[in-house]
Amino acid sequence: MDLLSRITFNPNQCGGRPCIRSMRIRVQDVLGLLAAGETEEDILADFPDLESDDIRACLAFAAAETDHPVLRAVS
Repeated sequence: MDLLSRITFNPNQCGGRPCIRSMRIRVQDVLGLLAAGETEEDILADFPDLESDDIRACLAFAAAETDHPVLRAVS
């Protein structure tokens, strides 16, 4: 299964922000927990509807979103 297919967008849910499998768990929330040092096990315990692949999907989504060229003006 493609991990990114776990990330869904619904304009009527969470302001259209990316969520996990149409649940009201935002990708941003999972990434914020990971950035704060929470372990995968802690996150899964706090959100019993999540699966390990959902956390990996959040990371894959973040990696894909940051993969673009940055153009700078020449001084």
